[in-house]
Amino acid sequence: MNSFLEAVSDIKDGASLIVGGFGLCGIPEKAIEALREQGTKDLTVYSNNCGVDDWGLGLLLANKQIKKMVSSYVGENKIFEQQFLSGELEVELTPQGTLAERMRAGGAGIPGFYTATGVGTPIAEGKETKVFNGKTYLLEEGIIGDFALVKAWKADTLGNLVYRKTSRNFNPLAAMAGKITIAEVEEIVEPGELNPDEIHTPGIYVQRLLLGTDYQKRIERRTVAKA
Repeated sequence: MNSFLEAVSDIKDGASLIVGGFGLCGIPEKAIEALREQGTKDLTVYSNNCGVDDWGLGLLLANKQIKKMVSSYVGENKIFEQQFLSGELEVELTPQGTLAERMRAGGAGIPGFYTATGVGTPIAEGKETKVFNGKTYLLEEGIIGDFALVKAWKADTLGNLVYRKTSRNFNPLAAMAGKITIAEVEEIVEPGELNPDEIHTPGIYVQRLLLGTDYQKRIERRTVAKA
C-alpha cells in the first residue's frame, strides 16, 4: 500500500469496523483521517470509545459517517450525545471486559461465550441466559468486522506488530477480529530485527501495513493538582 487513502479505498458504505485504541491512546489516527477524507458512510464501529469532538473517531462522528457505535464509554464526546439524543446514532453500550472478549472470541473463531457481567441489568435484555453451578450467565457473541484499524509502535515487513506500553490496549484484540486488518506503525524494520518474545500481534493477522509520521500525542483530559 502506497497511502492511507489507498489502504481504506475498499471500505464501502455500510461496512463494519473494529478500531483499536483507548481514549486517544493508541488510536489509528491516519486511517481514521483517510476515512474522513474518503467520506464512507453508514459505518458500524466497534471501539472502546468514540474519541473526542475533534479527534479520533470523533472526526467520523462529526462528519456523520457512523451509523452505529458499539462501545463501553462515550462521556468525552458532545457530538456523540447530540446525535444519540436526536436519533441519528444507534448506540450499543457494552461492558469493557465483555467488548474485549467479544473481539478476542471473534478473532479466535469462537462464536459466543457466557459471562456473568451484565446479568440483572439492561445489558441482559433480549440475550440468552444459562445457569452454571447455580449462577446465571449471559450469552455474548464474538465480533468479526469487515475491517480492523489498529496502531502499533513497530512492525517488520511481514506485519508482526509491537505496541508501546499502554497504547497496546484494545489493538491486539481488534487486529485479530478483522477480516482485513490495516495496521499503521511508527517504524518498520526488516524480518529478524524484532525479538520474537516481544511481538504482540503475529503478522498472520495483518493484511495491510503502512508507515505513519507526525503522530499527535494528545491528552484526552488534562487535570492538574492544586498547588
